Amino acid sequence: MKKFQTIIATSVVALSASLSFGADCGDVTIAEMNWASASLLANIDKIILTEGYGCNAELVIGDTMPTSTSMVEKGEPDIAPEMWTSAIAEVLERAVADKKIRYAGRSLSEGGEEGFWVPQYMVDKFPEMATIEGVLKHKELFTNPENPDTFRFMGCPAGWNCQITTANLFKALDLEEAGFELVDPGSGAGLAGSIAKAYEREEAWFGYYWAPTALLGKYKMSKVDFGSGVDPKHFKECIGNKDCMDPQVTMYPPSDVWTVVGEEFAAKAGEPIMEYLNSRSMTNAQTNELLAWIEDNQADGEFGALYFLDNYPTIWKQWVSDDVAKKVMSSL
Repeated sequence: MKKFQTIIATSVVALSASLSFGADCGDVTIAEMNWASASLLANIDKIILTEGYGCNAELVIGDTMPTSTSMVEKGEPDIAPEMWTSAIAEVLERAVADKKIRYAGRSLSEGGEEGFWVPQYMVDKFPEMATIEGVLKHKELFTNPENPDTFRFMGCPAGWNCQITTANLFKALDLEEAGFELVDPGSGAGLAGSIAKAYEREEAWFGYYWAPTALLGKYKMSKVDFGSGVDPKHFKECIGNKDCMDPQVTMYPPSDVWTVVGEEFAAKAGEPIMEYLNSRSMTNAQTNELLAWIEDNQADGEFGALYFLDNYPTIWKQWVSDDVAKKVMSSL
């Protein structure tokens, strides 16, 4: 009898452990946003939830506005692994208050990064160029080939939200008075191409860019310090407003980038899965490096995720239990 009770107790413990690690996880939908870092995270989540927690995870096409709207109104998808929340903060906060969604962990531990940049080799040669004063001191290096009487500043492509912030900070820094011309690169590819071309020739370059990106994983750039610190209130109310009449100098505040989950999913997923989603986070430098590998190897988010899990276990094993880590490793 005692032996029989021991067998039953052992079976119950094993069953409980199995359930707690997601054997009852069921179907899970994950938004795969249409940019590289978000696609990478979505595929990482799919593999870990499927292989480590027993979920039936499926990727669905996503983008910031349609995905957030669908999560709030329909409860689908279950997970948005990389949601840049600043532009839709009010909508999301109302949905959190109404218990429709919740924030899990920060997708990017430092937040998304924006700024005005110069190549690192310029700072290595002229250390003062790490500051806006140093850039202005050496402005003759940035002669605009299209208009030699001016100096070139590469701005954000027309139609992008960052075009507003870039133009306002260009004005606040008095760059036009200093002789700079704000140049529209025409597209994201045009902007990236201008950096790549300058870097390969070790030419001067000054302009707007952001992270995480494959480009900053390939080319070492230095973010120019305006010496102003960050004024989040002014940035939100004025710098990000196309009707701002009196922009003042401020550095870009970090962009909030969160993993967002549906409240219904969070309730059924259980503590181990939510602990994973709360813990799963990477730095911009780590993400830049991975995105550079993906681009160099013409890979997609799925192959990028497999490469990451195979080559960066010291990062992702911190997000999960030893048991889950073993399951994921064996699946690779």
